[in-house]
Amino acid sequence: MAEKDITMDKVVSLSKRRGFVFQSSEIYGGLSSAWDYGPMGVELKNRIQRFWWKEMTQLHDNIVGLDAAIMMHPRVWEASGHVENFHDPMVDCKNCKNRFRADHIDLDAPCPNCGKKGEFTEPREFNLMFKTHMGPVHSEDSIVYLRPETAQGIYVNYKNVVQTSRVKVPFGIAQVGKAFRNEIVTKNFIFRTCEFEQMEMQYFVKPGDDEETFNIWKEKRMAYYKRLGIDTAKLRFHQHGPGELAHYAKDAYDIEYLFPFGWKELEGIHNRTDFDLRRHSEFSRKDLAYLDEETKERFLPSIIETSAGLTRSVLMVLCDAYDEEEVSEGDVRTVLRFHPEVAPITVGVFPLVKKDGLAELAKDIETGLREDYATFYDQSGAIGRRYRRQDEIGTPFCITVDYQTKEDNTVTLRFRDSMEQVRVKVDEVSLVIRKAIKDYTRV
Repeated sequence: MAEKDITMDKVVSLSKRRGFVFQSSEIYGGLSSAWDYGPMGVELKNRIQRFWWKEMTQLHDNIVGLDAAIMMHPRVWEASGHVENFHDPMVDCKNCKNRFRADHIDLDAPCPNCGKKGEFTEPREFNLMFKTHMGPVHSEDSIVYLRPETAQGIYVNYKNVVQTSRVKVPFGIAQVGKAFRNEIVTKNFIFRTCEFEQMEMQYFVKPGDDEETFNIWKEKRMAYYKRLGIDTAKLRFHQHGPGELAHYAKDAYDIEYLFPFGWKELEGIHNRTDFDLRRHSEFSRKDLAYLDEETKERFLPSIIETSAGLTRSVLMVLCDAYDEEEVSEGDVRTVLRFHPEVAPITVGVFPLVKKDGLAELAKDIETGLREDYATFYDQSGAIGRRYRRQDEIGTPFCITVDYQTKEDNTVTLRFRDSMEQVRVKVDEVSLVIRKAIKDYTRV
């Protein structure tokens, strides 16, 4: 695809117009940093999640799943270091009252919002965890936190998983779930929000095997995005330098994507050593050592973490799929070139006209395809206009039932990316679509 002028304004506009993402509480003026996923958006998000889940669990015989609670014992966050370390430096502009992360701006430069110089307050630390109370009485003893990450739920359950799933080192635990961070600044649509979803996998290995395993998972995770159909020219690794490494990390790389607003983190791959299990063992006073049944050796496993943002992945897929193509002079079609496995709708089915029994034939075909594909039926408007509506929501295949269908039991199958149209027997159309999905290569 040739380089296009893809802006966030275009992506945001399409997202609302076609039911992908809405501003939360919009009828009340909206709530900053909160977004709702519409009919197309929730399907896209769920399909990306399933694509990731299959990649991380179904295709491995030593990775299992987990769904831990959002609220956990407050000591968990002391052991993890979040109470002590999960802070960002915050400053306010005295003139315009806007708030900024001190490490994201030059405090000697003019305010990015109002342009006034020398008007910032002194930086102060701001803890990013949302704090609430559990129970009828509010006191220091009733404080709990909304989890700022999903990883800790895996660590505190690791012994339970070992005992119930009979997994052996090396093994992984995968989880998808909501996390909450009281961000100082939220921006760029759904990229940075206070409520978001993570897709994380923690891989437990024998000490000494961590560096090799870390490099293996780096390459596996980059390969995943290529299979998802993402433009490889917009993906890169960024290694964390000494000043960037988190308190738990021995080594860390981000996979970054070139969004319309620049290169930004999409996923982190971290070598966490035995930091987390060691801390939880100390704070809980429970022995979390792993026993190798064959060698009788006991040790705390090292952990290789892959942590991706599901909501960031939705934004990446939207930006990467967005295309504007001139099909004739002055006629530009907007199309979302989703990988067919994550497209919200796989097949659109249309009768050429509503009369002469074509609508009934088309409806029967659409109903028959529902078992295997996400389908959509539309009988209103010119056929070209119906195609364009499906292009804008990324539907990879469209079937049109016309008068020839009544004669020879064939339909027109249209391919989104190439706009090619072929005649296919009704009883063969599902197989043709299935093969096209399997062989899909982005143009």
